[in-house]
Amino acid sequence: MSDLRKSFGSHVVLRDVSLTVERGECVVLIGASGSGKSTLLRCINLLEPIDDGVIRLEGEDITDPRVSADGVRGRMGIVFQAYNLFPHLSVIDNITLAPRRVHKVPRSEARVRGMAALARVGLQDKAAARPDDLSGGQQQRVAIARALVNDPVVMLLDEVTSALDPELVGEVLDLLRELKAEGMTMILNTHEMGFARQVADEVCFLSEGRILESGPPASVLGAPREPRTRQFLSRLQEQ
Repeated sequence: MSDLRKSFGSHVVLRDVSLTVERGECVVLIGASGSGKSTLLRCINLLEPIDDGVIRLEGEDITDPRVSADGVRGRMGIVFQAYNLFPHLSVIDNITLAPRRVHKVPRSEARVRGMAALARVGLQDKAAARPDDLSGGQQQRVAIARALVNDPVVMLLDEVTSALDPELVGEVLDLLRELKAEGMTMILNTHEMGFARQVADEVCFLSEGRILESGPPASVLGAPREPRTRQFLSRLQEQ
């Protein structure tokens, strides 16, 4: 990402954001609500058009208007805070819906890929279940499996644990640790600072739409340079 700018009307949400993520890296975005973290992920996935700047995926300028947005999204996986699972469909049908309907993958092949994705998140025995039969943590793992089914080159995760009960957060974070160990490239927003310390290659602190400070977790979380970063981290510790 180079010099990304994004506004909603007169409100500037992202201001000249530049960031490089290498293959296999995990970059964690932190910052207060309204700092631009979720909008940044939505811009990367082309769910929000940017006003200025360039985003390159594997060297390709995906912000070129001639590029197919659907084609780009097929190379990324995105998981939101809400699970967004269809309650009337089984787990396996939720996972295989996009491959079958959007990518025209034959049902039998889609099922094989869907079961493999479920195996990666440890839920292959829940293929026939409905979402309402699962815990919140299990539903979020299904949402992650749905994002993995197309073998994405990068995963975007937007506060994927914030809607979970505290006892369910661990199982989702354990899954993300496993994906990182497998070499998955990830960009994620989280308030789980312990996870960021353990797994992130780089932590970026966003404030008012800018990356105010970035670097290794030990630097940004352990010895932040910016007063605003120190203030944010101290408030987290008070919660």
